[in-house]
Amino acid sequence: MNPKYSPLFRPILLRSGIQLDNRIVMAPMTTWSSNHDYTVSDEEIAYYSTRSNGVGMVVTGCAYVSASGRAFHGGFGSDHDDFIPGLRRLASAIKEQGAKAVLQIFHGGRKCPPELVPNGDVVSASALPLEQSTGSNQIPRALSEAEIQSIIRDFGESTRRAIEAGFDGVELHGANGYLIHQFFSPHTNQREDQYGGSLEKRLAFPIAVVDEVKKAVAEHAKKPFIIGYRFTPEEPETPGITMADTLALVDVLARKELDYLHVSSVDFWSPPRRGGEDSRSRIELIQKRVEESVPVIGCGSIYSADDALKAIQAGVGLIALGRELIIDPDWVEKLKQGKEAEIETKLRKDAQSRLVVPEGLWKIIVSRPGWVPMEE
Repeated sequence: MNPKYSPLFRPILLRSGIQLDNRIVMAPMTTWSSNHDYTVSDEEIAYYSTRSNGVGMVVTGCAYVSASGRAFHGGFGSDHDDFIPGLRRLASAIKEQGAKAVLQIFHGGRKCPPELVPNGDVVSASALPLEQSTGSNQIPRALSEAEIQSIIRDFGESTRRAIEAGFDGVELHGANGYLIHQFFSPHTNQREDQYGGSLEKRLAFPIAVVDEVKKAVAEHAKKPFIIGYRFTPEEPETPGITMADTLALVDVLARKELDYLHVSSVDFWSPPRRGGEDSRSRIELIQKRVEESVPVIGCGSIYSADDALKAIQAGVGLIALGRELIIDPDWVEKLKQGKEAEIETKLRKDAQSRLVVPEGLWKIIVSRPGWVPMEE
């Protein structure tokens, strides 16, 4: 290995007591490829196994915690004990390659297609439709307080199932406009009860979920177990989540003694839209805010070895590779072996089979030009 890349391969000890072998994480990405009964498919097992060799930790695509939270065709579930055997296969496939296995759990809220949820009953923090650009005019139903409490418990139960399935941790998906995000955002949360209104009240649901997951870990985990939280730092809408809101969120999360905070970003170096102190990137501002209290995972458009080195030198504890590991599953091993010049940074159109990419994910890649860099 070229010594200049050694910062990427320093071990890191998380608060839970689990040590990661290096600073590189496989980012959570939906594959749209589960079985029709929402169990993990053989395609997904092969896909994750192929990409788990070399990274310190793998965070899976999101598993829904409630039947009302299915946001993806081809997404897998964690809302019933019947899913544990498939989840166990997934955890084992990742861990057999030497990486820690983390199950991302979520509820889709208003982003759930009606045909995927019971009786087409789409729910959210408030009865506000998706933006017109999505092409959907579905208006969700605002959750009752009793239903909110039920979903909070569902996050705890999914955590228990992750423990029983052999995962090393869970990541709470509080990003990308899903239900936890919907409660935190003033754009999607217009409630006037204990779960909405002020910033403090908009934090109530996310923090209740964190507390429920921590409770489940304390009750069911017999060995150290990772808890992470992913969030989107800003929204374009007004009102919407600002950097000031996000810095308040990370203040609260840092006091919750989590193992890491995961910033969801398309570009690691993207600057704040508003509410930031200066011109530094959002991730750098977040890292400055938490300092050493909790590791931050940064991600977004890190393709080459030098991209990764520059990102880790910005001070974050870990970096996540998503699209990069679709393009080149051997990214980490090539870097470790001093073959960084051989890392592929553009996807070949004839490489689906060689790269073990599930059909559902491949179709999405092809249908969204520009999402994953492709050779002409």
